[in-house]
Amino acid sequence: MTKVALLDYGMGNLHSAGKALTAVGADVSITRDPAVIAAADKIVFPGVGAMRDCMAEMQAAGIADAVKTAVFNKPVMAICVGMQALFERSEENDGVDCLGVLGGDVKRFDDHWLDDKNERIKVPHMGWNTTTHMDLAHPLWQGIEDNTHFYFVHSFYCVPSDTSIVAATCDYGVEFCASVIKDNLFATQFHPEKSHTAGLQLLKNFVEWKI
Repeated sequence: MTKVALLDYGMGNLHSAGKALTAVGADVSITRDPAVIAAADKIVFPGVGAMRDCMAEMQAAGIADAVKTAVFNKPVMAICVGMQALFERSEENDGVDCLGVLGGDVKRFDDHWLDDKNERIKVPHMGWNTTTHMDLAHPLWQGIEDNTHFYFVHSFYCVPSDTSIVAATCDYGVEFCASVIKDNLFATQFHPEKSHTAGLQLLKNFVEWKI
């Protein structure tokens, strides 16, 4: 059974994520213990809330260093604010330096942008939206069709400096990056643990991912 360390720094949706990972066959440890993280086969890095608070809690819990170490030696999946934290800087809270694992910035949706009904978008972007995938043959998208609905809750979106890592996009007033894949690192702006069948399939794919 795949051992998954679900990182606990006080800012993640741990119960839902842990329950979903367990449902797809993972042996889940909710932890901030460096020894448990080091012993895990895979890492899941969730996040909710304001970026400045998330970064402060990550630093205090030692999670920031754990993530930076893990991305070089085992599969890592980041979710929502966890994905945003991987980049260099976020516009949130008047500007916050992030982990810098990936090049690029995190920007806020402009509530003057228009949706597909020509109405102003609501910020945060909250609810179901479809995703377009760059490479459906990738093992992480196995069993998931293009234009699949996933559940989003966010006011900010990632802008990678290297567009080749974009694995899926979504449209909300602007086409934005909904997922990235780089080597052993996988991240989603949407919440798989809240996305029913498609989300569970995606988590199962991650648990079974061999790289």
